[in-house]
Amino acid sequence: MFGMGLRHTHFPEILSRLEVNPSGLDLDFFEIITENFFQTNGRPLKVLEKIREDLPISFHGVSLSIASHEDLNLDYLQKVKDLALRIDPLLISDHLCWTGLKKNNLHNLLPFPYTEETLRFLVPRIQKVQEFLGRPLMLENLSAYLSFKESDLSEAQFLRELHTRSGCQILLDINNVYVNSHNQKFSPAEWIREIPPKAVKEIHLAGFSDMGTYYFDTHSCPVWQPVWDLYQKFKGDFPEAVTLIEWDEEIPALDVVLSEVQKARVYAT
Repeated sequence: MFGMGLRHTHFPEILSRLEVNPSGLDLDFFEIITENFFQTNGRPLKVLEKIREDLPISFHGVSLSIASHEDLNLDYLQKVKDLALRIDPLLISDHLCWTGLKKNNLHNLLPFPYTEETLRFLVPRIQKVQEFLGRPLMLENLSAYLSFKESDLSEAQFLRELHTRSGCQILLDINNVYVNSHNQKFSPAEWIREIPPKAVKEIHLAGFSDMGTYYFDTHSCPVWQPVWDLYQKFKGDFPEAVTLIEWDEEIPALDVVLSEVQKARVYAT
């Protein structure tokens, strides 16, 4: 399965194409930013429900803040659950990060040290989220611009242990792996080999920006060739994973993004 990761911009065009020819987009699923559909009965939700008649929908959250040391936000989780009951999503995911505090959300996906202590803290929190939602939770590896001296595990080793102990699934963002490997000087292939194949249920592909001294994960351009190369090399190792093209800034015409989807189909074979 393949899909695209644009959010609201192309909703009307997607809907009109589906109405004319439900199979015309050559997509298998569509993904939303979960929080964009909380507490609304307006047109975006109606369009989403209409698209859902033809395509499965994946939820991708940005505010779970699973690694925060504050209590889980049960009001937030109830909103996710209510939307899930309405849409019946294919998958529910968020990021392995923290985003600030309840009263001061920084709207950034922030890293933390990968330690045994953090594992013991996170496992019961993830299990509580999964029990509350009644569904598996899928967590994504970050694009991070620093690492912590306190870490005694790599991010990939940490994700593997988190999956083993909590039962969570993994969203493997290959673009993030490549960006981090450049910025933090490690082998992206060795990183990916640490991830248990059956744990990965979704793969993200996106474009980054070369800032000269570092790479910046912007989702503002086509997928770079080194990321395609990693995808082609490892897609077969994750047979249960769907693939999503993300493009969230400087958004082009829909057909440009659909051409990236077709590239993913080619590289996956």
